[in-house]
Amino acid sequence: MNRWRIGVSALALGLMMGCGLVLAQAPLARICGEVDKAPFCSAVRGDRSEGWVQQTRSEVMARNGMVSTVQPLAAQAGLRILQQGGNAIDAAVATAAMLNVTFPQNVGIGGDLFALIYVAKEKKVYQLNASGILPAGMTLERMQSLGYKANPANFGPGSGMPAGGILTVTVPGSLWGWQEVLTRFGTKNFKEVLQPAIDYADQGFPITEEIASLWRMKNALPLQRCCTQMDPDSIKTFYVNGKQPLAGTIFRNPDLAKAFRLIQQQGRDAFYKGEIARAIVAKSQALGGPMTLDDLANYKGEWVTPASTTYHSEFTVYGTRAPSQAWGIVEALNVLEACVPQWYPGQTLASLGPANPQYWHALIEAKKTVYRDVYGHNADPNAVNVPLEMLTSKPHAKSLCSSVNPARAAATGPANANGDGTGDTIYLATADRWGNMVSWINSNFSQWGSGITVPGYGFILHNRGGLFTLDPKSPNVIAGNKRPYNTLSAVLVMRGDRPLLVTGQHGGDQQGQGNMQVLVNILDLGANMQAAGDMARFSHNQVRNELQMESQLYQLVGGRLKEMGHKVVSSDGGPVGGYEGIMFTPDGNAGGGCTASDAKCSAPIAGFYRAGSNFREDGQSAGY
Repeated sequence: MNRWRIGVSALALGLMMGCGLVLAQAPLARICGEVDKAPFCSAVRGDRSEGWVQQTRSEVMARNGMVSTVQPLAAQAGLRILQQGGNAIDAAVATAAMLNVTFPQNVGIGGDLFALIYVAKEKKVYQLNASGILPAGMTLERMQSLGYKANPANFGPGSGMPAGGILTVTVPGSLWGWQEVLTRFGTKNFKEVLQPAIDYADQGFPITEEIASLWRMKNALPLQRCCTQMDPDSIKTFYVNGKQPLAGTIFRNPDLAKAFRLIQQQGRDAFYKGEIARAIVAKSQALGGPMTLDDLANYKGEWVTPASTTYHSEFTVYGTRAPSQAWGIVEALNVLEACVPQWYPGQTLASLGPANPQYWHALIEAKKTVYRDVYGHNADPNAVNVPLEMLTSKPHAKSLCSSVNPARAAATGPANANGDGTGDTIYLATADRWGNMVSWINSNFSQWGSGITVPGYGFILHNRGGLFTLDPKSPNVIAGNKRPYNTLSAVLVMRGDRPLLVTGQHGGDQQGQGNMQVLVNILDLGANMQAAGDMARFSHNQVRNELQMESQLYQLVGGRLKEMGHKVVSSDGGPVGGYEGIMFTPDGNAGGGCTASDAKCSAPIAGFYRAGSNFREDGQSAGY
């Protein structure tokens, strides 16, 4: 018997080894986007065993600190800094740096940044504006001489501008902002917070399925009639052997590691005044761009007072102010608060509920009404007057109620209007044991930004200047030393004198309307932080007046909304943006609780953080 068992085992082992030689040649984990789909792609998803059946996973809960962002390795980099005694500000910079490595098409030191920071020691909310400024030598006349003119079919931002290329590059603000927040509120330095990103840039990481699907370099050349050709430096830096990398490819970026080491040694001066600055200007000038060393050396971001409003008397909602479009979220909540009782007497958003077409009509029409103001006024407040106090006031919101028909969809522009409105970025949120919370949005604008890579330093230059308009009558018209309209939107909510939550998402023009929907999910409908992002959303294009709804939501209310006049179609989760968020729940009986002034305190906070992340992509929340 024993010899039989041994013989069978030996035979089985031999067969397994033989099969292994065959199986090793074929991938075991396949992707449904492939032409030859794996059999599992016809399966259906299982159900949750408790709570809301369609929720993708539980909230992540922890007391000592939390990071939530769009890529797991980046979330873990931020968590590593928290575990090493860093605060939420330190963790935010470490997370952003890692995202530059792992998600280079959407974010990096060649982009721009907005952040809302709750500083527990001061019990105060700060806003950083580190968005890009156009080189001094760029003018409307220069764009027109190169053949670029306003598009009469696009009344929104970006009218007439090329989609990429060197003419869309403003002076990047990201790195200025990274150092600024560390200097003012951090406890660690660049040497510490950049090291995780340097390690991965040197050693490499496997590209995930979701990020691989976006790893398609955009055209960026020539200067006139852009864009029909790729930048060779971008292909050399970001493709592997000249080819687009597939999911699972190990990607290394030693040039970016080199840039980060220079920044560790010299701070942001390396980027704005030193070796990297000279490389940026050389690249720009080689392509006919206007960037100069003075443009980089003179760059400064600014600390400003964020836009804010109360909502249902219980909450204070903060949104990044102009040129960020997030002040529109503040206006939208004012409109919903004032107008829903007029549109549907005796009803609230909660009593209508997300299965009712009138609920969605209210949100969509509020969005349209607010974006008329945003498109009409949003621009660089240092260059033109942007009347934010009026636009975000309660009386102004009340005055807009009559502009909405509660039973019929409104038009937003001419029938032949055409504009894009898309964009890509990353959002991250952090929180620590002292009660500091950070809402942070960092971006190259659209995927691969301008499509232009600074050779030898491993990063893309953003194309945020593509959101200027070439209409001379617009407050957002292109001009030197001016910031363009910016879709980046960060949100922070207070409840009384305590921070309640930080949240945000990516998706260009989707950010404002997506954040509005998530806040309603939480503040009106009582959703937890994971459910709030899992719930189906819509995306409305203001210029084309086209409405997309995720498929199950479309099946639920799409037909009735069509009857109300909405141009609505079904979509997957791509158009509706990302989502990340962290909420603080106080508990005076929990014990512990560091005081904000005790930087060496290692006790957990008196309460806990709960976080959610976007299941539509690689979102992850990580705490300890």
